[in-house]
Amino acid sequence: MTIKQAIVVPAYNESKTVAKILRSLQNLNGFDIIVVDDGSTDGTAEEVRKFANVILLSLATNLGAWKAMQTGIRYCYINGYERVITFDADGQHLPDAIEPMIEYQNIQGCDVVIGSCTQRGSIARHIAWRLFRVLSGIKVFDITSGLRVYNRAAISVLSTREATMLEYQDVGVLLMLKSFGLKFSELQVTMNPREDGISRIFHSWWAVAYYMAHTSLLCISKAKKSNELQYQSSLSQTD
Repeated sequence: MTIKQAIVVPAYNESKTVAKILRSLQNLNGFDIIVVDDGSTDGTAEEVRKFANVILLSLATNLGAWKAMQTGIRYCYINGYERVITFDADGQHLPDAIEPMIEYQNIQGCDVVIGSCTQRGSIARHIAWRLFRVLSGIKVFDITSGLRVYNRAAISVLSTREATMLEYQDVGVLLMLKSFGLKFSELQVTMNPREDGISRIFHSWWAVAYYMAHTSLLCISKAKKSNELQYQSSLSQTD
């Protein structure tokens, strides 16, 4: 049975790499390709328009990586897609990883599969990963990977207004999916070094500090809420 599935590519000033990425994705069968141009100023949208069979969603202003990603996910939710693969436009992700991730999702029966490549990243990134695993209780090693496979249930959750409040596609998204009872798993994949541009999270010490503070508070608040729910549940069972 063939299902409706799409690859969503958020892009911000990726004119140097986006055409190469789209050519490589077009070699895959059975996927619609959706690019969300996140208010680029370098001609990224013009590069995408050269591909007649690629769906281009243009944002009027730069909203950030997660908001751009969610725009694509919402488009897929509204248009009845059953599966979404999120894929970066900077050349790190490899199309060859997509089919194994989908097979893994079918075997595991999970809602989300994360393409995990823990060999990459700076010392700061690895420290962040370890800290957030402890604070959030999420058993995922590559928390910041943008290469993910979402099924329809996950697409539905991530299309909500509540998901719009999130700022990054990492711990907050996973905590939200977990709170809805969805299951996720990791599959080791190979990734290339970034071909162009910079990480939106780890590009400066100020950005790292903001990200660490924001995500730590998010983890703590969710953990507190989870403990309160467990306490209320224990009281109701006692009654």
